[in-house]
Amino acid sequence: MGGILGHLKPVDLWNHFEEICKRPHPSKKEEKLVEYVVGFGKKNNLEVLKDDFGNVLIKKPATPGKENLKTVVLQGHLDMVPEKNSDSSFNFEKDSILPQIEGDWVKAAGTTLGADNGIGLAAALAVLESKDIEHGPIEALFTLDEETGMFGANALKPDFLKGEIMLNMDSEEDGALYIGCAGGKNTLAKFYYTPKDAPAKTIAYEITVSGLKGGHSGLDIHMGKGNAIKILARLLWEMGKKYGIRLSKINAGSKHNAIPRESFSLVYVKEKLAEEFVESLLEFNNIIKNELGSVEPNFKITAKPVKSKAKVIDTITTANLLKALYAVPHGVLKMSADIQGLVETSTNLAVITTTSKAVSIITSQRSSVDSEKNDAANTVACVFELAKAEVKHGDDYPGWKPDINSPVLGIMINLFKTKYGKEPEIKAIHAGLETGIIKEKYPNMDMISFGPTIMGAHSPDERVQISTVVKFWDILVDVLKNIPQK
Repeated sequence: MGGILGHLKPVDLWNHFEEICKRPHPSKKEEKLVEYVVGFGKKNNLEVLKDDFGNVLIKKPATPGKENLKTVVLQGHLDMVPEKNSDSSFNFEKDSILPQIEGDWVKAAGTTLGADNGIGLAAALAVLESKDIEHGPIEALFTLDEETGMFGANALKPDFLKGEIMLNMDSEEDGALYIGCAGGKNTLAKFYYTPKDAPAKTIAYEITVSGLKGGHSGLDIHMGKGNAIKILARLLWEMGKKYGIRLSKINAGSKHNAIPRESFSLVYVKEKLAEEFVESLLEFNNIIKNELGSVEPNFKITAKPVKSKAKVIDTITTANLLKALYAVPHGVLKMSADIQGLVETSTNLAVITTTSKAVSIITSQRSSVDSEKNDAANTVACVFELAKAEVKHGDDYPGWKPDINSPVLGIMINLFKTKYGKEPEIKAIHAGLETGIIKEKYPNMDMISFGPTIMGAHSPDERVQISTVVKFWDILVDVLKNIPQK
């Protein structure tokens, strides 16, 4: 240990984070990181368990004199979101992430960093390895496949954990304690089409929307960022009405929980209208750039002629598809009336892919109110059904209802007051946390979620603030010392 990040403090945490970065661990491909975590537990003579799904539990006895404290579960997820810029050749299943230090931040080059949730994992490993931190009995729970649907948490059995207090370390804001989260549901649509030959005397153009920031579909949904699918759909709808273009392909996004940053389409334009078509694209580019303003300074639309013999989508399906993409909601649907600044309900138009016979769409709805989550999902479904798509609902997970009287919350508020002279912000998060699912399985478990400042999660702009990692670690160490007795 002691590589690029080895001089940062806390040393043990950063050393473990760098080891995590060395091991590929995108969702559903976490085997190498699981091997590292299991090996770490055995090397340190700790009890290591794996459930039927593959979630890992490492148990550490209390330090002398702390045996009567309640058992604490340190919890984080092993997978990361594998997002990269389109010009990157990085292979998330084979390559090691190379963290870089820029001032007070650690980031990666053109890819997600994996600070979500690698910093939380590293903190748990540092506690398990420590010889000088006072604590009661500890269960460190490392779950699989959180980012694509919280499948690891869903697979937990009610008797796997014995802990009475859970410290979830998957939040991303220094000085904030999270006591609630949104539930989520996916709505999927598929447009089947009849492939047709491209019309004669047409030119094929590859249209690209790029330069958008993207980001987390819950945490960033209120920030007014551009959605590459919505922009491209609007463009294609307008160009279709003006120039009768024929659509061959439309692709964008890769994750249901990320706002799409780039989108691509292949269209055919009549030769005699090609020059005017390109001029219209430039005008449209300027319109959208003006609308997005300073939020998306690097936005751009490009079009280049290409040689192609690809089929086109039949005109009826194209019309239905583009109308649906134009009409389907994206963004904030409702703000919370109880917690200032909290998005209560939202929807994300996330992924679109074209195959030889169908165009498939993935959307994601979130809400801290289950009935609103279902209403949002039904709203999206109705738009696609009106456009003759095949629609179904996918992943569904519960929210975590805030408990302002939580004992561990009271402990941490007092620690913040003592350590920093002020209270932390008490928040709920407009994103899915595994705490919602785990709380449903362990209803008597007291829970809280906290972490350092992480910006740009789920995008290549992801970065973690070094100074806040120190504060996150200090609070973690202090709360372990102050856990109440059984």
